[in-house]
Amino acid sequence: MNKTSLRISASGLALGTAHFKDGALAALAVRDGALVAWQEAYARYGTAAPAHVAGDFAVVLETREGGRFVAIDRFAIQTLCYRVVNGELLVAQRADGLGASNLDPQAIFDYLYFHAIPSPRTIYKGVFRLPPGHYALFEGGKLTVRPYWVPQFEEGQGESFADLREEFLGILKNSIACRIEPDRTGCYLSGGTDSSTVSGMVAQVTGQPAETYSIGFDVPGYDEMEYARIAVRHFGSHHHEYYVTPDDLVNGIPLVAASYDQPFGNSSAVPAYYCARLAKQDGIDKLLAGDGGDELFGGNTRYAKQRIFGIYDSLPSLLRKGVMEPIIDTGLFDRIPLVKKGASYVRQARVPMPDRMQTYNLLMRLGLDQIFTPDYLASIDIDEPQRQQRDVYAACPDSASLVNKMLAYDWRYTLAENDLPKVIGSATLANVGVGFPFLDDRVVDFSLKLQTSYKLKGLKLRWFFKEALRDFLPEAIIAKKKHGFGLPFGPWAVNHSGLNKLARDSLHGLGDRGIVRQEFVHTLLNEHLPSHPGFYGEFVWVMTMLEQWLRSK
Repeated sequence: MNKTSLRISASGLALGTAHFKDGALAALAVRDGALVAWQEAYARYGTAAPAHVAGDFAVVLETREGGRFVAIDRFAIQTLCYRVVNGELLVAQRADGLGASNLDPQAIFDYLYFHAIPSPRTIYKGVFRLPPGHYALFEGGKLTVRPYWVPQFEEGQGESFADLREEFLGILKNSIACRIEPDRTGCYLSGGTDSSTVSGMVAQVTGQPAETYSIGFDVPGYDEMEYARIAVRHFGSHHHEYYVTPDDLVNGIPLVAASYDQPFGNSSAVPAYYCARLAKQDGIDKLLAGDGGDELFGGNTRYAKQRIFGIYDSLPSLLRKGVMEPIIDTGLFDRIPLVKKGASYVRQARVPMPDRMQTYNLLMRLGLDQIFTPDYLASIDIDEPQRQQRDVYAACPDSASLVNKMLAYDWRYTLAENDLPKVIGSATLANVGVGFPFLDDRVVDFSLKLQTSYKLKGLKLRWFFKEALRDFLPEAIIAKKKHGFGLPFGPWAVNHSGLNKLARDSLHGLGDRGIVRQEFVHTLLNEHLPSHPGFYGEFVWVMTMLEQWLRSK
């Protein structure tokens, strides 16, 4: 992978597939190229120029004042990192392409907290990643970083379901058509509603069966291949399957970890790599992914869960603060089985959003003093991740509903910082391009105008999406629970000697670096993991990927 900073001409650099909303600019892009159109867009609109452009893009422009303007798309499908050195703004696509070498201890803590390092921080001190939907302007030695796009939810304008359904299906089909390239294009297929929809519509658009690719695991409770096969039978796609083994993980973990520009802990990254590699071996140059459907249309179970907790906020403050919480704090109800769950509900519901969504963060539940060495803890701010989350959550307008605020929050943390880097990074390693039809600006803008009850109807997840596609998708797929490419790493790490050795060696390596306590590593590997491999396996994975990345540098 290229780790050098970008070679930027005197006029700048344009990456990705920018679609200029202004007709004159669009014509200019066709005639003279995207960079020329970007220059004219900046001349007309200044720092608001990216708001007049759709698609996935990254742009670097030299301003007339001798400065530099940098921007990326809404979801950071295209990314840029930057560093100020000797009064100059250096820019690269990767954090490891700007010549920095000093690691940031705070970034390591952020990684273990989020399983990724959210922008703007990177693993390197002094190197920053531009957040999604943001621009950076460097002029006169001053750097300004601000959002050019903040989602505005319209909450419906009275359109009928039938009209909305027709509009949605038309937009989605067009989005998919725009992402099918002349060379062979395939589809990831997990058997969920999103990937099944994409593969089915590819067949409709092209008039040919889609080439679909799925990953399986020969472990009870983890393998979702049958749902993928249901979609295959329904749409008649040309299907390709690969069953990942523990040996694949032993070989793939170091390779995938080293391919990222900083530690990345999404446990589906290695399976996704094997999926993309299989497609590449078949001559596929681009894969379409279904990422974004849950986050745009209300498909994650936490949306329903937090709606239940949100009921507590609607109770009179006097009742909550003056009666219920003082009684709960006595601990009396914890000893009464019939009301114990009610006490737990109040304790969780009283935690404000978005902190409430981190109630079960394993890092915090295990206890920071138990995990980290005193010296490492002294070098970080343990409250920084929650401060950043609160800022991101608060950026969504107060007028938005609870569900929409969670969606906007997930657009940042679930999509831009986690799921998209997983798909893009693993596909890049396999030399395959990726398209995200659900993240087309037109699909996103459509989702913004849907009323909340169409996304979460009572406690029914993504109601509109499922109803709109009820005559298109198999009923079994509409009714299934979201799973995706879940990885049985915990059970395998307990029972497979090679994977167990890799995990042990990696975690003790973090202990040798003075980051975590060796006694915690011993307890995690010898007591927690064997007792609850599915639960603790995720944390062992995250730590393993961190050490493997550190060793690759």
